[in-house]
Amino acid sequence: MFKELTFFLLFFCFMIFSSISQTNEDVPLNYLVKNENLVINETLRPISSVIFEDSKGNQINLKDYYGKLVIINFWATWCAPCKEEMPSLDALYQSTNFENLEVLAINVEQINPLKIKKFFADLNINKLSIFFDKNFNFVKEFKLRGIPTTILINKNSEEFARITGSFDFENKKFIKWLSNYD
Repeated sequence: MFKELTFFLLFFCFMIFSSISQTNEDVPLNYLVKNENLVINETLRPISSVIFEDSKGNQINLKDYYGKLVIINFWATWCAPCKEEMPSLDALYQSTNFENLEVLAINVEQINPLKIKKFFADLNINKLSIFFDKNFNFVKEFKLRGIPTTILINKNSEEFARITGSFDFENKKFIKWLSNYD
């Protein structure tokens, strides 16, 4: 009985101390960034071909970005959380931490170039380009429920994470984690 009790106590202490000594790398990213709106997919979701438009009306296919880390951010000028996160998204895109990063800022409202350009100018957005989803192809593909929503796609055109709501894209732990996909 004494041996069993001793074994149990040693095992219990080992479990407690081993869990205390875990590094940050063992802790899920959403705890590191203290933001519950980041969801890392348990299963990678293949992305089909999605057609959208740039600010000049040219059609673009999402498949053209195969081989790159792609962040797709859905936003609107009237969306306060979009306005809050857009500068950090622009800063992430300008970051030198990534070689293969593409950020697609998809405006989901009725196309109004003057209003959108003013929105970017007011926020001092320098690198992001404006894209549109006038046929709601992205909405259908990603089953969007609100904005801002950000989809993270790996080099194999698979969704590996999703962010709903405002997010700080300059968070150092997030950037370190994201660089593993570059």
